[in-house]
Amino acid sequence: MHLDAALVAAVFAAAGGWFVPALVRRLPEPAPKPEPDKQPAESKEPYADIAALPGLAWRSALASAVCAALIGLAVGREWPLVVLVPLVPISVALALIDWRTRLLPTRLVLPATGLAILLGLVGWAVTRDPDDLIRAAIALVAVRSVFWVLWWFHSAGMGFGDVRLAAMLGFALGQLGWGEVVVGVYSGFLIFALPGLLLAAARRDRGLLKSAFPFGPFMLVGGLIGVLVGAVAWSSLFPAWA
Repeated sequence: MHLDAALVAAVFAAAGGWFVPALVRRLPEPAPKPEPDKQPAESKEPYADIAALPGLAWRSALASAVCAALIGLAVGREWPLVVLVPLVPISVALALIDWRTRLLPTRLVLPATGLAILLGLVGWAVTRDPDDLIRAAIALVAVRSVFWVLWWFHSAGMGFGDVRLAAMLGFALGQLGWGEVVVGVYSGFLIFALPGLLLAAARRDRGLLKSAFPFGPFMLVGGLIGVLVGAVAWSSLFPAWA
């Protein structure tokens, strides 16, 4: 148990989570994309309205602190923790935005990915060990490529924002190991599909399966699961590769 790492991670992530409303408020509204011969889409909830949600600051701080504490317990005082903790409040903001708007803002996803890469490079310079950075770079390309293929074949069911988010998750999880990458990505798909299938079976409501659900929050929760249990699951299933 790495209680010291969990405490430090929770404090820093909570401080970042407190500023989630300010971060959301500063996002520029996306330009509308009119499509001919189609009914106008339902108007998007403005970012300013999301940022003004009651109690958003302390709720975001609490969620960030809990997630970061769990990550700190799993990772310990290792450099990947420095890469992961700053991404926690950003991920909370992304999950909130995607859940309410079905959008993952490029203005937030790409800088977060760049921050993760920068911290990975700093870690390489500090530790003089390139293994984590190389694995993370390969994971970024691999996971993003998988999501790009899925988007290319079925763009109606997956937004390109999910593809961009996959790059960030691939790099972050790749800092830890291949078990975290595989379990983190697979868990996102699993927890996205399972609740809907169970509800559809219980209600026998075919329309439920056609409902539009944002995938981003499930990807992020899956990534957290990968951090927490990915190494254990990987070593149990593939002990020779652990």
